[in-house]
Amino acid sequence: MSSNRVAVVVGVGPGLGAAVSRRFAREGFAVGLVARTAATCEAVQREVEEAGGRALSAPADATDPTSLAAAFARVKGSLGPAEVLIYNAGAFRVAGALELTPQELEESWKINCLGGFLSAQAALPDMLDRGRGTLLFTGATASLRGSARFAALAVGKFGLRALAQSLARELGPRGIHVAHVIVDGLIDTPRVRAMAPGRDADTLISPEALAETYFQIHAQPPTAWTHEIDVRPSTEKF
Repeated sequence: MSSNRVAVVVGVGPGLGAAVSRRFAREGFAVGLVARTAATCEAVQREVEEAGGRALSAPADATDPTSLAAAFARVKGSLGPAEVLIYNAGAFRVAGALELTPQELEESWKINCLGGFLSAQAALPDMLDRGRGTLLFTGATASLRGSARFAALAVGKFGLRALAQSLARELGPRGIHVAHVIVDGLIDTPRVRAMAPGRDADTLISPEALAETYFQIHAQPPTAWTHEIDVRPSTEKF
């Protein structure tokens, strides 16, 4: 039995991906959960289902067109076509120009940028058939500024921002809302807490609060669409 409203989250994890999945599920969306490992997807699926929502784990490699297409097909077959796509996958290595290998730079670009393109390609046919849909891309401080030793992240995130701009201009007139969210700060996740156990919570971005921003962008009427927004803690310098 398919749902009338389906959101697909590519790059599910214990932070923003999980929070976005729970937020859309609370609004009645069935949620397709995509990450490289089944265990990661299944952990979030349990959270959604325990809260009374509906979710499906569809593990895939976001940088592999065949793997990703199979995941979207599985979601469509079980839940229905995607009305919302959240592309939240990301990875990088902090390294200087002489430390970073060509393979590491390429892999970072694939995860941070190419995967967004492939995910959009997988979701768009059904959105265009219905004349509506939302594509939400997770950016970062590195979307706007290439800091020292952050070339691997900046190259991919600059590219993702360019992709979002191009898609917005192409698809907006056809009823597809494309938005790019610049996350300027660290998201409060178990991994971040382990790295900085003494850090004050008000210096970190709440994943639940950020997920609310994602949902509100999706809920905007077509007469007042946001394309790009930046989100940061009140204590963050910018």
